[in-house]
Amino acid sequence: MSQATAAPQSPIAVPRETVMEPSRVTARYRRKVLRPLLMLGGIVVVAIGALFYWVNGGRYVSIDNAYVRAAKLAVATDVSGIVQEVDVKEGQAVHKGEVLFRLDPRPFQIALDGAKANLAQVGLSVDAMKRDYQRMLRDVDAKQAQVQSDQAAFDRYASLVKGGSVTRADYDDARFRLASNKAAVEGLKEQAQVQLARLGGNPDANPTAMPQYREALARVEEAQRQLDHTVVKAPFAGVVTQVESLQPGQYLAAATAAFGLVSTERVWVEASPKETDLTYVTPGDKVDVTVDTYPGRVWPGVVQSIAPNTGSEFSVLPAQNASGNWVKVVQRIPLRVQVERKPGDPDLRAGMSVVVDIDTGHVRHLSDLFGH
Repeated sequence: MSQATAAPQSPIAVPRETVMEPSRVTARYRRKVLRPLLMLGGIVVVAIGALFYWVNGGRYVSIDNAYVRAAKLAVATDVSGIVQEVDVKEGQAVHKGEVLFRLDPRPFQIALDGAKANLAQVGLSVDAMKRDYQRMLRDVDAKQAQVQSDQAAFDRYASLVKGGSVTRADYDDARFRLASNKAAVEGLKEQAQVQLARLGGNPDANPTAMPQYREALARVEEAQRQLDHTVVKAPFAGVVTQVESLQPGQYLAAATAAFGLVSTERVWVEASPKETDLTYVTPGDKVDVTVDTYPGRVWPGVVQSIAPNTGSEFSVLPAQNASGNWVKVVQRIPLRVQVERKPGDPDLRAGMSVVVDIDTGHVRHLSDLFGH
């Protein structure tokens, strides 16, 4: 067969060169170089973040075992009587000095009137004693004059009896009268001294300075105090509770709780942090208080005090750790936070759950990390 008529042969495959396109080479190079750099950079960023968190993490202490507390009072009075009127209703907000309830004042008014009458009588008695003392002094003077007259008569009889001008009987009568009047003078003087002692040694004493007058005045003041205490007023602003337990006509014994009063002004937060969280907490540290009832609102405050012992120390039967199966348990120490409230803030009610964040101001250093 001739060359012209020969069948066309298949093209010979030429092997591909190992040389890649420039764009693919660049991408592969980037993956090989940048991937380790990115991984290393990520590790560095995480390490720096962890270090930053550790350095600044010891400054703040967060406590969720915390609750709102408020001053509470079982309203009572120190006098007994029949309840005449209840002036408040359940859940009513009251101001300081507002009347809560009243007892029947009539028995106490009668006692006060009697004490005042006794005081007036004591005043009159003191004036009468002063007049009696002055009368006794006049009686002493009169009797002294009589003694002087009797002394002169006795002296005369004594000289006459020697000459027989008077009888011995007349002389004895004169001597008896003189001795009797002298004894009477001494008796009157003694009575005057007793009366003067009753006047406190001062014949011109003011009746109001006399002990018996002051005693009677004290009885008047006590009767007035008891009468005043038949009207029971709120000792502080707050909200009354359990008012239904007191009804008009009910007999209320002295010092018996009538109902409750919870303060709306004397409010604080009581937290129970772990003992390990109090390393750098001191009274005066600033606090942020958030209340579960009011999400998003923050009340500023300060650490007011830290209890001198753990909460378990207040129990009736403290734990005894002398047994062989003792297990160490982290203790909690009560802490009080003074909350700063402003007009218009929502009410903080006793028992509400809160979270306390304390800024201790303590900053860790790298030397602390390495134990130096």
